[in-house]
Amino acid sequence: MDLRYIRNSIHITEEEQQLIKNFPVLIAGCGIGSYIAECLLRMGFENLTIADGDVVELNNLNRQNYINSDIGIKKVIALKNRLQAINPEAKISVFPEFINQDNLYGIGLNHKVAINALDFSSNIPFIFDQYMSEREIPVVHPYNLGWAGFLTVLPPNGLNLASLKRAHQTFELNVGEFIVDSLKARRIETSWLEEFLKEYGKIALISPPPQLSLGLYILSGMVSHIIFNFATRKSVKYFPEFYYLSMIE
Repeated sequence: MDLRYIRNSIHITEEEQQLIKNFPVLIAGCGIGSYIAECLLRMGFENLTIADGDVVELNNLNRQNYINSDIGIKKVIALKNRLQAINPEAKISVFPEFINQDNLYGIGLNHKVAINALDFSSNIPFIFDQYMSEREIPVVHPYNLGWAGFLTVLPPNGLNLASLKRAHQTFELNVGEFIVDSLKARRIETSWLEEFLKEYGKIALISPPPQLSLGLYILSGMVSHIIFNFATRKSVKYFPEFYYLSMIE
């Protein structure tokens, strides 16, 4: 095994290490996607495309994979620099634009799986999902719940998040209710999450959901595990099934 990944041994076989090395992953959204990208890279995924048109701001630094000197720099550029500082031999492609209906078609289709970490401030996340579905590319949807991580995987040509009920104008609240309902069905404690959604509902029209670094660290490991399963041909649960990990019982 490559010396870079020798400490992956036992957990990851040499054959699996080779499988993930060139497995192409698209990460759309370099907020939540910033630590996911690093976790994947350190595991041995060396073929990543990162897409975002945003720049680093001070209020990103409580959770995202950037430093103070990155402020004002495009996230994809700052993130690519960090990833290549970790592994200069990795293939890190950048798409330095906000994804929209027109430029989406400029993203290469050689990816085996896509991560949709786009903001739900428009219908672009749904267009992204549909575009990937039509091209037989599964999509991972990660959610940073602060003290927990939640993700679901959309199968190509299958049920997607557009099927969720729309009781709220802010789509994140609709996703939040889906998460609560899904957890309750498994008898998982949700009072803390319900309280968060209640408080967030008061500011939802003027603010994106507050997030913690802890939730993003948890989520990065969860997403990387699912991508690893795809790359090594292991089983994956699809929406409306989900994956959930919390620090709150």
